[in-house]
Amino acid sequence: MTLELVLTILQVVSGLVVSIIILLQSGKSAGLSGAIAGGADTFFSKGKSKTLDQKLAKATKWIALVFVLLTLALHII
Repeated sequence: MTLELVLTILQVVSGLVVSIIILLQSGKSAGLSGAIAGGADTFFSKGKSKTLDQKLAKATKWIALVFVLLTLALHII
């Protein structure tokens, strides 16, 4: 009973974190609007945003994996 409660709380938290991380990611069309607007970004800011997007994408994969594993564990219990 206690293990199920802990796993359920972890699942809810991981679901919220995945949702927040997905909302923080820039969309695929963000590059097109930047190109039309005139490219006010410098080379360094473009590199920084790319690495941030890559970090968010990697975090999304790992936390989504944790969410799926918690879901399977709760189903087995």
